[in-house]
Amino acid sequence: MVIYFIYIYVVLPKINIKFIVIKTILMEVDIFIPCFIDQIYPETGFNLVKVLEKLGVHVNYNTEQTCCGQPSFNSGYWDETKEIAEKFLSNFLNDRPIVSPSASCTGFVKKYYDELFKDTILYHNYKKVSKNLYEVTDFIVNVLKKEDIGASWEGIVTYHDSCASLREYKLNDEPRRLLRKVKGLKLVEMDETDTCCGFGGTFAVKHEPISTAMAEQKVNNALKTGADYIVSTDTSCLMHIEGYIKKHNIKLKTKHIVDILAEGI
Repeated sequence: MVIYFIYIYVVLPKINIKFIVIKTILMEVDIFIPCFIDQIYPETGFNLVKVLEKLGVHVNYNTEQTCCGQPSFNSGYWDETKEIAEKFLSNFLNDRPIVSPSASCTGFVKKYYDELFKDTILYHNYKKVSKNLYEVTDFIVNVLKKEDIGASWEGIVTYHDSCASLREYKLNDEPRRLLRKVKGLKLVEMDETDTCCGFGGTFAVKHEPISTAMAEQKVNNALKTGADYIVSTDTSCLMHIEGYIKKHNIKLKTKHIVDILAEGI
């Protein structure tokens, strides 16, 4: 872990006091902001920066970054995906950690870029980027070794384990460990929390009736807990669930975990 010290010389002439403020920066990272967040939920991207900076992390944002390629890959356009993936690798080819508020996108890069770049000259670059890439709750708990970041937020929440977070990224209980430390928050578990919400990218379009039924099941399980919010690591799931909630005028809301962690800090 690299530790940087920034010295700020402060002068208060009216009371004739001079002192030095020392700000400690524990680490420097790049952030990867996925398409859903960039285009639909930009406040989550800003909150990611807020949370990381609160934890003493210096944040770099490469404005040239675009998509990781997951939508085209899931639709069967592997050649087009490879072009997008090559750009992704070039945007993040350094030795800094890469932190993202999406288990879906990070899981995709870690798991499926292996197939895209196997037996190519870019395979080494993929391995380097994959090693440095983290979903944000994993990064906070297992790299920064933090659980209580000083967040405070009043409400009852239930947590939805996205398919990608469990089966592709292999995320464990890190999100729940962070939520339990938020002052004023009550976490309650719903039935079948690890069951798919029905989004699945283009699955929601190609198999709309099944997708809707799965969202209904997820929402009903959440309602039984008495929670005010469904929380997750993935905006894609939350967007799908939120669509069902709004269509049926259900008294339930969705919230990305980063947006909760940014509260009160």
